[in-house]
Amino acid sequence: YTSAEVRLWDTRTWDYTAPILEPAHGPGDAGPQPHVSFVRINSSLAVAAYEDGTISVWNLMFGREPIHHYQHNQRIQALALGSEGATVATASGFEVKVESPNDKGFWQTTGTFEIQKLVNFLHLVPDVTGSPVAVAAAEDIVYLLKAEDPGKILHSVYSQPVTCLDVSAREAAFGVKTLGWVLNEPNQILLYNLETSQCLKKMGNSMGDFTCVNLKNSPPNMLVAGNKDRRVRVFDLRRSESLCSLYAHQLGVSAVQMDDWKVVSGGEEGLVCVWDQRMGTKLWEMHARHPVRHVWFNSHSLITANIPNEKTLRGASGTDDDLTTHRKHRGIIYAYEFSVDQLAVESVLPICRSSYDEVTGYNYNLGLAVPYDHI
Repeated sequence: YTSAEVRLWDTRTWDYTAPILEPAHGPGDAGPQPHVSFVRINSSLAVAAYEDGTISVWNLMFGREPIHHYQHNQRIQALALGSEGATVATASGFEVKVESPNDKGFWQTTGTFEIQKLVNFLHLVPDVTGSPVAVAAAEDIVYLLKAEDPGKILHSVYSQPVTCLDVSAREAAFGVKTLGWVLNEPNQILLYNLETSQCLKKMGNSMGDFTCVNLKNSPPNMLVAGNKDRRVRVFDLRRSESLCSLYAHQLGVSAVQMDDWKVVSGGEEGLVCVWDQRMGTKLWEMHARHPVRHVWFNSHSLITANIPNEKTLRGASGTDDDLTTHRKHRGIIYAYEFSVDQLAVESVLPICRSSYDEVTGYNYNLGLAVPYDHI
């Protein structure tokens, strides 16, 4: 929150009271507390970065006091937490720092990397044995950061900035904004092999910038990307053109994720859409006021977050008479549950449950191909 609070929610229980994780700087410090700029979580740790360059790390099992905290001199541009284990990477100014505990459990800096440009995106490569590996995109350069090879450049094309980045165990995918006057090469997504540092694939050709890409959660050989041109595209990494292009958002797409058959996308206008990508049809949508900044789902639940662009809320100070009138300016987090446990009979409309034996009835304007078959 902008109040410097970090809360830990358990979405499996609806009546859960979220504990506040204590910051490293005590509540007695004078003056307003710095805003929280980033949060990350995995199965064992929660991490928050604050506007003043402080990073706090909490263990999910051991209370609300941070188990580790460190400081950058400037504000933090990017924060990454390993999907498993305990590795944290942060980018501030022209420096990327990687921290993790040693064998005895004491936290230490495992790598500090100096970079020529300001970092926009930062990811830790999952499933790496040995010292951690990070991928950082700084304007028009993508770096592969290893302890033994500190400044390896994966990709660099002058004045073609990287617009989004995602990393899997073996590959990195990122959107590249090409020069406006070079019409024969529109904006694309590039796929690089992290072991060989070779460009494997150039995908897509859009006049709009690619704003988000999801490689690590996608099925094997698949990738999903969102674009400023309001389209969501699903790519097969063995082909160059997209498998399907879904159009739903009035403004640019801001968050995407897919599994074997469905795609979830979020837009700048606040719309969350769930698609069946095999048929290219929208299953349902949900709208909230602010841009969708986060989408995550698994087989049974979906989490979305609508976060306002304006972080200092009008009338949200404690001295105001009525706080409730300003709720519309605040962000909102939704937790959905897919109805896997519902009985199939209960989740189907009565008209769809009727059989051939019954008298033909009014079909409620549902365009059913075979309305009286057993489903």
